[in-house]
Order: sequence, then C-alpha cells, then structure tokens
Amino acid sequence: MTKNEILAFAEKFIEESGENYIPAPKYAGMKIFDAPIFAFGCPEDEYFQLCKEDYVIGSHFLPPLEWLPSAKTVISFFLPYTEKIREANAKDFRWPAEEWLHGRYEGQIFLKSLALQLQNFLQEAGHPSLAPAFHQNYGVTGHSSNWSERHIAYACGLGTFGISKGIITAKGTCGRLGSILTELDLPKTARLYKDIYEYCTKCAACIPHCPANAISLTTEKDDNLCAAFLNKVMEKNSPRYGCGKCQVKVPCESGIPSSPTIDNFHKK
Repeated sequence: MTKNEILAFAEKFIEESGENYIPAPKYAGMKIFDAPIFAFGCPEDEYFQLCKEDYVIGSHFLPPLEWLPSAKTVISFFLPYTEKIREANAKDFRWPAEEWLHGRYEGQIFLKSLALQLQNFLQEAGHPSLAPAFHQNYGVTGHSSNWSERHIAYACGLGTFGISKGIITAKGTCGRLGSILTELDLPKTARLYKDIYEYCTKCAACIPHCPANAISLTTEKDDNLCAAFLNKVMEKNSPRYGCGKCQVKVPCESGIPSSPTIDNFHKK
C-alpha cells in the first residue's frame, strides 16, 4: 500500500460520506470539510519523548510506541473547513456561528468515522493500525490529553503552532486534525521547519478576535479563559460547542502566511 492509495481512500470517503454533510434542516447538505492533507512521521522521533516533559505536554502523554509497539509510521492529517463554514464564523466575533458549531460537532463525528475507516483500510491490507484519539485508553488531564493531535501534526511535518495554539498547515489553521498509527512502513515527510512557531508571523490578528481575551503576544494563551468561554457556548448550544474565532479572518486561515518570523516565542 502506498501514500497515494491512502490519500485517495480518504478523499473518496470525504466526498461520498453523508457524515461530511450537515443533516440539520436549517443547514441540510452543507459540506463540512474539503480535501485533506497528510504527513507521515517516524514513531521513534525524539520529539515524541520530549512531549512527556512538563513544559511541552506532561508525563501523561503516551508516545506512539506506547500505543502500538510495532508501529512503523505515524500518519497525521488535517481536514480544512469549507469556505462557507469559515465565512459564517467571520461575520460576528461575539459568539460562534451556528454553521461553525455544526461543523465542530458533526465534524468531530465525521473525523472519528474517517479515522476508523482509515484504520480498518490499513488493517484489512494486513497492516495492524490504531487511532489513539478514539481508543479506549485515550484520556484528558486538565487542558491536555495523552495523545495531542496538534503535537503529533508538528512532529510529522504537517505544520507549526500559532500564538493561538492552533496548527498552521499548508491549508491553514481552520480545520480539524486526526492521526493513525500503523505497522505499514511508509516514506516519512520531511519536517521543513525548526521552530515550533515558525509559520506564525506574530501578526496578532487573532488577538482581538478572541471573545475570551485569552490570546496575547507577551504571555502564553490562557487556556482557563478559553475553556470558560467554551463552557458558556455549551450552555447556550448544547450539545454543540466550539469557537474558532482565532482561526478566521487571519493570514493563516487557509494557508501559511508569507515571511514567517522565526523566533522561539514560547516553550510550549
């Protein structure tokens, strides 16, 4: 099995699966995600061990080989939101748009389906595989989990962090991340950056967009403020929640900004 076969399988599923389209009457048929991008990492990459340090994630993080000891490849993928969902969320920066909330909630359901479909696709071809984020051992401690899709994406070469803590990829930051571990040994993606914030220009465009006032150029993003706002969104829109204001109407919304500033702005 090749990278192209995996990508073709994912693209076909994204186009044809009914779960990638909103079922709710008001937005019936609205597509959630466009075509994905993939990166392929080495499960023995030293960065995964670094994630166990407190200044990155913490000791609760489980590196790839603790999930699947026989893994040969870490597959990370990014699903960009459609333009309709992005535009809807950029109209008002007080509360997330209904379209965005549907995209976030139903989008996560679809993301799980895609990850498990990819897992099964690989396994049926004779390559034991596992999707950690949807495994029974997945867990959350505080504001982080024992398998961070963002840190996995960075390690695999998919993109770098922005000051809002989102991952900036070749298709921007506005979307969702997923990953698979597999015994299939695939050519690895070159990590074309050296700094964790290399693609972020520090333009600060996301700061005034944040309704929780959680983002700053001088201090690390305040996860507590962010979480408190998400709780308010949940109270108003349960079971749907989300925000995404820091991801829209910014230079990194749908691509990598030009002239990235390379500095070691944060240590997380």
